[in-house]
Amino acid sequence: MECNQEENRKKCNCTYEPCSRKGICCECIAYHLRLRELPACCFPDDAEATFDRSFEFFSRLVQEKKI
Repeated sequence: MECNQEENRKKCNCTYEPCSRKGICCECIAYHLRLRELPACCFPDDAEATFDRSFEFFSRLVQEKKI
């Protein structure tokens, strides 16, 4: 399967600028899961801006009905 990196970048809300994985979703997901995190695309923009990608933060947002 060919990666649609340019198309993926259009939808990516990651604001971490030196990220080398932008648009390469399979690498991004694998990277964050190794760290017990979720990628930026799982978070609303205001939550993504905190750079807290932890499962715990995601769970809090779900409980608060922000996701």
